[in-house]
This record gives sequence, structure tokens and C-alpha cells, in this order.
Amino acid sequence: MSEEYPLFPTLSEAGAEEAQALVEQFKVQLKKAAEEVLSNLYTDVAAHIESDSWTNYRNDMMDGFKNYENSLVQGEHDFKEIRQAILKLHREEIIADLNQDMVKEIEDLKEQIERLQELPRGY
Repeated sequence: MSEEYPLFPTLSEAGAEEAQALVEQFKVQLKKAAEEVLSNLYTDVAAHIESDSWTNYRNDMMDGFKNYENSLVQGEHDFKEIRQAILKLHREEIIADLNQDMVKEIEDLKEQIERLQELPRGY
């Protein structure tokens, strides 16, 4: 027994060597397990964490932009700057997109009128 740890018996030289060998074996096993876990984290998990985080962030941003009522909460000034910047940079594309949206809506309405005209008059 040692004075520092009176409740623990002192190991014999052979016991100390065996204990040290067990500790070294444990270190090797632990290192191997840690390397495997970190490898899996890096190759299999990290990409999903980043993409999930980015997707969540992007969705929150898009929700903020899509909900125009947020301008009351977030500040009219911010939304005004966003609108002006988008329109300034992409005016022609926005007008073309709006025109295509209108063409699609007109085609849908025409199809709906044709279907309604095909119904018997009693309905």
C-alpha cells in the first residue's frame, strides 16, 4: 500500500506490467474506435449536417421574403431596399416571368371555360 492511496494495494512488478499492458491495449482499441467514428462523421454525416443547416437557413430566409406581411415586423425599409435591388438587377427577367405567368393563367382559364362549356346545360 502507498501512503498516497492507502486503500489500494501496491501491485507486484508482474501485476503492474500486466495492468500497463491492458491500458496500452485499451488505448489502441480506443484510438481505432475514435478514428472510425471521426471518419464516419467526416465522410457520412458532416455533408448532411452542412446541407441540412443550409437548407433550414435558406428556407427561413425564403419564408421571410415570401411573407410580405413580414415587412411590418422586419421593417418596411429593408423590404423596400430588397424590392428595388431585385427589380434593378433583374427587371427584364421579372417582366418576362410575369408575362409567362399570365400566359399560363390565360391558358388554364381557357381550358376551364372549354370544360364548363362541355357540361350539359342543366348543371
